[in-house]
Amino acid sequence: MSGVAPLLSSRGLRVGIAERIFCRELTLAVHAGECLAILGRNGAGKSTLLSVLAGLREPEAGEVLLAGSSYADLGARASALLRGWLPQERSEAFSSTVLETALVGRHPHLARWDWESETDARIARQALASVGLAELAQRDVQTLSGGERQRLAIATLLAQAPQLYLLDEPLAHLDLNHQIATLELFARLAREQPLACVMVLHEPGLAARFCTHALLLFDDGTTQLGPCGEVVNSDSLSRLYGYPLREVGDKGQRWFMPA
Repeated sequence: MSGVAPLLSSRGLRVGIAERIFCRELTLAVHAGECLAILGRNGAGKSTLLSVLAGLREPEAGEVLLAGSSYADLGARASALLRGWLPQERSEAFSSTVLETALVGRHPHLARWDWESETDARIARQALASVGLAELAQRDVQTLSGGERQRLAIATLLAQAPQLYLLDEPLAHLDLNHQIATLELFARLAREQPLACVMVLHEPGLAARFCTHALLLFDDGTTQLGPCGEVVNSDSLSRLYGYPLREVGDKGQRWFMPA
């Protein structure tokens, strides 16, 4: 990766709300081909940090760069072409079809007065197929279950086709098979495109299995960042979650259970 600017980087980043500091002096670099998991207890600031990395919230100090440029220098449209954002909470205020909703992801690629083309529709349909929603393309989004809406949000992001995916709890509302399918999808995209992912997760075993790196947010505002093989272990996780955990393994996979 020498000489190639990371898709996402931060220097001296300080993030907090009111008197609570979630991280201080955070320096990170996420390159194409990498998946970074953000782990921490409830209230540790995972979502707040991700919103700062997405350029949606100002840090208390430091800077965030997207492919070597600030969000301010890039502007909204150029930023959206580079970075996709999956928020933790969403709502569909208006009735629309599943396909029409997925097509929203193509808007950063359109000029101000452009309509979606057949190419845009094809990309949106491919995105729906990748999350198992192809047969629901003409369904009204208001009739979808919570898990189907989550998969549609992911499909909309895939239709956007950014280089960097920032995912706040992408597994929310998904049953087990769709959780694994979602993580397999983003891990494969990171390897093959290549692109990069940063995602908030709650299960450290899934982070160890599907992500290349992990960022641990401790309650005192300190952090631990590195390859999953180095930082996702029983000692660091016991400190992170405030409860003793032990590691178990099978066929090269690592999982963590209460001791």
